[in-house]
Order: sequence, then C-alpha cells, then structure tokens
Amino acid sequence: MRWLVGWSSAAAVPLGEARTVHPVGAQLLWGDPGPLWAVGDWRPDEVRVVQADSMTRLAVLGCCGASDEQLRAGLFTARGGALRHLTAWPGSYTAVAQVGRRITVAGDLAGARPVFHTPWSGGTAYATAALPLADLIEAQLDVSHLAALLACPDAPEALGDGTPYAGVRRVPPGHALILRDGSRQITGYEPTASLAVAAPQLDAAQALDGVRDALVEAVRARLAAPRHAPETPEADPGPVPGMGPAARRAARGAPAPGIGADLSGGSASSTLALLAAGLPGVPGTPLGHGSAAGERLLAVTFNDLVSGEPGGHARVVREAELGRARAIADNPRLHHVVVPGGEDALPYAGLAAIPLTDEPGPSLVLAERHRRRLTSGSADHLVGNGARQALDAHPARLADLLMDRQRRRLLRPVAALAKAEGPSAHSLFVPVTVYRAARRLARTPYAEGVRDVAARLLEGRFDEVGDGFPNGGAGAAGSGSASGSGGALDASLAALAWCRPGPAARWLTGEALAEVSVRLQDAAARPGPVERPGVRRALAALARYAQDHRIFEQAAEVRSQRLHAPFLDNQVVRACRVLPEALRVQPGARASALRAVLAGAGIRELPLGWGATSHASHTAAVRTGLRAAQDDLLGLFEAPLLADAGLIEARVVRKALRSAAEGEAPALDGLAELVSTELWLRRLLARRGTCWTGSAAPRHRAVSAGVPPARSPLGGRPQDAPVRGVLGSP
Repeated sequence: MRWLVGWSSAAAVPLGEARTVHPVGAQLLWGDPGPLWAVGDWRPDEVRVVQADSMTRLAVLGCCGASDEQLRAGLFTARGGALRHLTAWPGSYTAVAQVGRRITVAGDLAGARPVFHTPWSGGTAYATAALPLADLIEAQLDVSHLAALLACPDAPEALGDGTPYAGVRRVPPGHALILRDGSRQITGYEPTASLAVAAPQLDAAQALDGVRDALVEAVRARLAAPRHAPETPEADPGPVPGMGPAARRAARGAPAPGIGADLSGGSASSTLALLAAGLPGVPGTPLGHGSAAGERLLAVTFNDLVSGEPGGHARVVREAELGRARAIADNPRLHHVVVPGGEDALPYAGLAAIPLTDEPGPSLVLAERHRRRLTSGSADHLVGNGARQALDAHPARLADLLMDRQRRRLLRPVAALAKAEGPSAHSLFVPVTVYRAARRLARTPYAEGVRDVAARLLEGRFDEVGDGFPNGGAGAAGSGSASGSGGALDASLAALAWCRPGPAARWLTGEALAEVSVRLQDAAARPGPVERPGVRRALAALARYAQDHRIFEQAAEVRSQRLHAPFLDNQVVRACRVLPEALRVQPGARASALRAVLAGAGIRELPLGWGATSHASHTAAVRTGLRAAQDDLLGLFEAPLLADAGLIEARVVRKALRSAAEGEAPALDGLAELVSTELWLRRLLARRGTCWTGSAAPRHRAVSAGVPPARSPLGGRPQDAPVRGVLGSP
C-alpha cells in the first residue's frame, strides 16, 4: 500500500512531539514546519516535486501527464487560490501544494484517491490512507460508521465524512483540504448545478468528442510514462510441460514487463485495450522487454471454467464475451493471453490470504479471483473499472428529465424496461409505474425523502428495496439484477429515491438500524443539497464505487504492478458529466458512447454483439462461489465480531448464507458486504505493529475482540465503550 502523510501545526505550538514521530519506511519530500512524506513502494517517476522557493512548492504523487513546466504553472496558479488547476491534468494522482504556511491537498472527483485528516498535536495531520492516521491518534473503531456502511453504503446522508476509525475524517470527492497553521478548511473546487435551473448542456456530438479526447489523453499519459520491468522473485525454472513463459511467470507471482490491459469482451475494457494498442509510442520497456513481433500490448482475458451450468444463460453469455475478446485480439498489435479459472478462482475463494486493507469493501470477496488474472498482466495494467458509473445514467436521472419537462425522453428507457420484463400482463403497466415513480421523486423534497428512508429503517421495511446492480450503477434500462433476485424494473424503481437502504440492511439488528435512522434524521434537519436527485445519486454511486475500487487495488495488489482505471480520472469524469441527460438515459448509452469514442480514434471494426451487458455470468459465478465456500463462511459467522458489536445476529446471517447457496433469493451484494466487513474486522484485530516510529510514536498493543460490558439502546455497544483495543489503548 502506498500513501502520503503530513501535518500542519499552529505557529505558536512547539513541534517537540511532532519532530520525534516519523512514518515507517518513508521518503521525506520536504521538512518542517509542514513536513510531507511518501510511504510505500513508490516508483521514482510517480513522485514529482517542483519548487519556486523554500516555502512555495508542489508535490504530485501518482500517474500525472503534466510536464514540469505545467506543474510549475499550476503551482503559481494555486498560489492565487485557483485549486481546480491542480486537478486538470491527465492521469490519476494526488497534488499537495505549500504556499507559505498554507498547505492545500486536492482530492480527486471520483474518490479513488481520497484524502483523510484528523486533529493531532495542536494541529491537523492528513494522509491518503485512514489507517496510518488512526495509528497516529490511537483511534478506536467507529461501530456507528460500520452500521451506516452496511445499512446505506451509497448514501452520503448516513455516512457523512466519517471513516471506520473514530476521529479520522474523509474529504468529500471534488473537494480540497486547506491547512493554515493547523486550522483546516474543506472547500469544493467544482461548480455545482442548481436544483432549480438545469446546467447548460453541450451538443451530444461535442460532448462525445470531449469524452474521446479525455480518454485518449488518459491512455496516452500511461503510455508516455516510463516503462517498468518488475523484479522477478526467483529465476525461471526453465521449460515446464504445458506451461509457456507467461504461465511460468504468473506462477512465480510476477507480472510481465511493459504495459497491458484487460480484454474481457466488454465495452469498457475493449475500448481501453484498442486505444492503447493504436496510439503511437514505443512498445515494451527501454531494455526491450514486453515487445515481440510488433506486439505492443498484453491483453488478458479471464476464462471462468466452472461457474454456470453448461448450456445455461450465464455460460452462453460468457462464451459470447470470450468470442468477442478473441475477435478483438486478432489485432496484430495485441498479444492475447487467456487465463483459465477453476474452483480456486471463484468468488469467496482464498479468503484466508486477503491482506488488511485501509477500509472494508465488498470487493474483498473477489480479490483472489482477480489477483490470478492480474498476475498474468503487465507491470502497468489498464482496467475498465468505473465505466458504468461514469457513463451510464442513474435511474434517478429520469426525475431530472421530468423537472426539465422532457417527458418524451422517457419513452425509450421505459420501453426497454417493459421489454426486459418480457411479454406479460404486468409489462403493460411498466410505463405508468416508472413514470409515477419518477414524478414522485421529482416532487419529493430532499428532507422528506431522507426522513422516509429513516422511517423505513426503523420499521424494517425492505420489501420495496430492489436488489439492483452494485453501487446503483445499473442504468435505467439495464438488464437483469446483479443479485439475481430482481429484475431491471425492480432495480430502477428502488433507485428512484433520494437515498435508499442497502442490500445488507435487512440483516442488521434493530438497534443498528435505529442508530442509522438517527443519522438520516439529523441529515434531513440540515440544509439540503443544491444538486438535483439524479445528479446527487449518480455522484454518490460513483463515489461508492471508487472507494471500493481503491480497496480492490489494495486487496488484489501484485508486487511491482500498477492498476490504471482511466474512467476514474478527473478529466474523464468531467467529460462524462457534461453528456446530455437525454443521451445518457437511452438504452445502450454506454456502448454507443464508447463506440463513438473508438470511431473518433479511427477504430470502426468491432465484433458482433459488442457492448452487450454481461451481469448474468457474474451472478452465476457468485452463487457458485458461495456454494463452494459455504462451510468456510458458516464457520466465519459462527462467532462473528459483527455480532459482538451488536450489528447483526449470527443465526440470521447463517440462514441467509444457506439460502443463497441453494439458489434462493437473498441479495448477493448484501452478503458480500457482510462477509467483507467481518473479514476486515478480523484482519484488523489480528494486526500487530504500527505505521510510526520514534520516541513519541504510539505503541500498538495486543488486541482482543472481547464481549462488550453492556449494550446501548441504539448502537449495540455504548458510545464510550467501542470495540476496545482495536487500534491502541482504550
């Protein structure tokens, strides 16, 4: 895990304690009075510092496509207060600017590179990871935040700016943390759309050109960066029957040199692979690794061999994806590698080997499955993660169209939902049902909508909650539920609200739900947002997905490898946001947009069926993995820490696991969140050591899960007695 950390202290406060504390294994970028460190296995080209004088300097950490002159110009612009310029370069990075005693840390728009802060030593400490700050202040576990994360994972109203660690706060996406002599200020650097008046929209062709330019620049920033050959853990043992060089390298756990990309057959990964293969540049590494016979890009396709019944719908969908991937891989500039996956690469496999991540996330149950694919990838590997959340229209945007009196724009998405329901008497009422739900949301004030969800949590009413796509990214005209228990209509109707309970809420205790309900009621009492419901829900879904993608990177990390998700870059997110809503809500909008992107880059030959949705194969894999890991999961919830914290009842969760393994209706997304959170808690309790060293560094003590002395009427565990000893002394 790589992170940066620093702090700012009041001018009148001595720095005696601060001077004796240092992060373990850190690289000092600049010193007192506001020191900054880079911690972890950063590459030399990923850490760049430009300096105008001893107190005016800019550090950029990550993949940034700006030249040194552009960084210096951005520093001078930020000195005048224009923070947005620090986030306008291609790539994915974190920028820290120091001007005198003012320190500015800019987070990204999606939330994949967050910024955290906490009061410390008479000032404020900040970092791009929450766990080091929790170590620094010896924070306790925030059980209330975990309850909100399980009950309403994509609702900012319930989560606020909290983290699983008490006292450690998160800077919201699209905001910057400004520190001056220890005092902190959080300010947004993006213009916000009005709730009453729609923002001016670009022409569709012009907006698509912007998406194309942003994606091309994002891929070019990765291609222009220095190429790396990973350190090989051991020598190649030589020829092995049935194994080529790539297979032997993957077995040793090292990625290939140079740059590569996923090629799953889907539209997002195919777009990035084709753009990377077609853009000009030098293939391979400076020493010639990773380039053979003119091939400049390693394309990796995962072939799931065990999930889905032979001849079943899921297997047919997966075989069609593989066929499209092979057709695209006929490009002579692509070197295609197919990674077979057996039972040991199913979801929920290899849970014992999952490392401790900064926060919990549902992607933990998929980490081992993806690590096998990524090990066969390259040192710099492009993934299409985030395309659905960035490009697709959230179903709540239908209400935004009604607010703009664009009723005719609802015809195509509503017709697609009726078609997805199949020929039945019920499908005749789909248009009216969707229109009423969208009109209800358009006419519902924000505070009333949030209070309604708070009441539903108190009453335990989850029958109205669809089990739609993870993180609300289904799109108004998506196909099928990722959970397998509802359809596209259920998912869209459930998403037509200001906020909604998550799929795991049904298994929480009444006390935990009551505490989350109090959070929602407090949020409803505060001034409401300026965004429209569709815009706000889309932003929340993107932030939730980006947060889980960050956890996925940490859990599935391969040594010497960097994952690149261009769809989560600032410039790509900005370009996608200006797409007209009327274009986004149409069926197949994401595939059409990416097809236009490729056509603008000169790529027009695409295989038949390109852009088709593929959620059925994922659902089948999850169910197969649940069935295979049922005994281990039941043992995990025999005496769960979540039950000790008062968040769940173990018996209820074990029953849900058995039902899901047998193919019944329980939401698979909710079970993934419960399992991931329980695993994360166990890794946290088993942790030893600390991120800090020095005479005044906090000492990490042995931990114990112990049963709480008493339970509060709301949170399950008293606020003054959280899970003790999790991070430090109580």
